[in-house]
Amino acid sequence: MAFAESNQFSVTSWLAGRIRFQQAGQMKKNVVIGILGTQLDTGRQATRWQKWRPTVSICQQEDIQIDRLDLLYPESHHTLAQGVASDIKDVSPATAVVLHQVDFKDAWDFEEVFGTLHQFARGYAFDTDRNDYLIHMTTGSHVQQICLFLLTETRHLPGRLLQGAPPKRSTQDGPGTYRIIDLDLSRYDKLATRFADERREGSDYLKSGIATRNVAFNQMMERIERVAIASTAPILLSGPTGAGKTQLARRIYELKRRREQLSGSFVEVNCATLRGDQAMSALFGHVKGAFTGAMTNRAGLLMNADKGLVFLDEIGELGLDEQAMLLRAIEEKRFLPVGADRECESDFQLLAGTNRNLSARVASGEFREDLLARINLWSFFLPGLTERQEDIEPNLDFELERVGVQTGRKLSMTREARTTFLKFAG
Repeated sequence: MAFAESNQFSVTSWLAGRIRFQQAGQMKKNVVIGILGTQLDTGRQATRWQKWRPTVSICQQEDIQIDRLDLLYPESHHTLAQGVASDIKDVSPATAVVLHQVDFKDAWDFEEVFGTLHQFARGYAFDTDRNDYLIHMTTGSHVQQICLFLLTETRHLPGRLLQGAPPKRSTQDGPGTYRIIDLDLSRYDKLATRFADERREGSDYLKSGIATRNVAFNQMMERIERVAIASTAPILLSGPTGAGKTQLARRIYELKRRREQLSGSFVEVNCATLRGDQAMSALFGHVKGAFTGAMTNRAGLLMNADKGLVFLDEIGELGLDEQAMLLRAIEEKRFLPVGADRECESDFQLLAGTNRNLSARVASGEFREDLLARINLWSFFLPGLTERQEDIEPNLDFELERVGVQTGRKLSMTREARTTFLKFAG
């Protein structure tokens, strides 16, 4: 196809597409942000019109009008960028091409590429009320494409992905095809359903499969599930004795382990049982001869939880000295065993449990304020069954089934016995 024929075809297609968009009431303008293809977009001779060039081709599509193209290019390819802009003006006169010189020392260096594109995004004047932004993913190095994806996913680039493709057969002329991908998964019914099922599976797992009926409790379990998967920060579980903090901590550990977020052990310790040197030794370990009775080296519970999770139940019972060492261990993953002159390292995650009002203990000087601030990033109060009586019956059924499995017998209650029990328990 000669240039004149191609140019006439493209302008005609653009006019037809523009009329369709006006008839459909398209109000927002389409703005494409992309990186110059230093290989795919090349071409100087008239034969370049027989070649699929992604940046030019996206402006030749019949059913989408590109009102503006923001083209990022390196200084070394300034001439090519100007040539591409000129060709776009020929095939799509209404497309305003804005050139942005953005230099990458190494287009395959993830840190540099992400930082450069992030800086560009922060300095760009987005106007989502007037414009629909399409992030062109077809050109650039694979690292640049990945960074564009990540910046779009995190809404630093508030748009949708735009992917172009050449004609299916090399003998075909034309601009090829394109696809627009919205990263808002809620827009995809099948995916939304799949992720909703997965979230329910995660929260059901944390509840040990008990079909609890309390709406607030179920919502809290869903939040805990999301936090446990997304964050490695400490989680504080508070509530009365018997609310199930220890069982929930084990379930959180297993959930993280299933997601390959942990490879170490689950270590549980009741801080109410730790006193004096015993507390220091139990948590941080000791070296031989550190105190009377220290006949051998001891690793300590935090070391045992390396790459795993430690659950400090009744953390409010720790002494102030232990609290100070624990704070440093949480922040730096380093601590000094009793009697040692060399620090140890342990990359553990922390869950803490308490039935105390830690804020009140801070006010009375019994708990460090800085430690509370560090472990209180994610805090959840677990109500006992007395505060959610509608869940007594599901828990009763769960216990009957559990004991039945253990004894190899099917256990049940008569209707009268069940009614009497629920009345008593309520």
